[in-house]
Amino acid sequence: MDVKELNKLSKIKLAKLLSDNEDSLLNLRFQQKLQQLENPQSIKFLKREIAQIKTVLNEMKLNIRESK
Repeated sequence: MDVKELNKLSKIKLAKLLSDNEDSLLNLRFQQKLQQLENPQSIKFLKREIAQIKTVLNEMKLNIRESK
């Protein structure tokens, strides 16, 4: 998801998306340890998306971005 798309979401939707992505990351890490992960790059992309969501939430908290 692009940062522009994240800006359009509300705080509640961002928090839900963050929770879902963290759960997905946990599952991907389990798959990686069991050598069942088909695409190791998916962990990298998911971690980046989690960081972007956290950044947008923090900027909303600090009133740098408009919260919806």
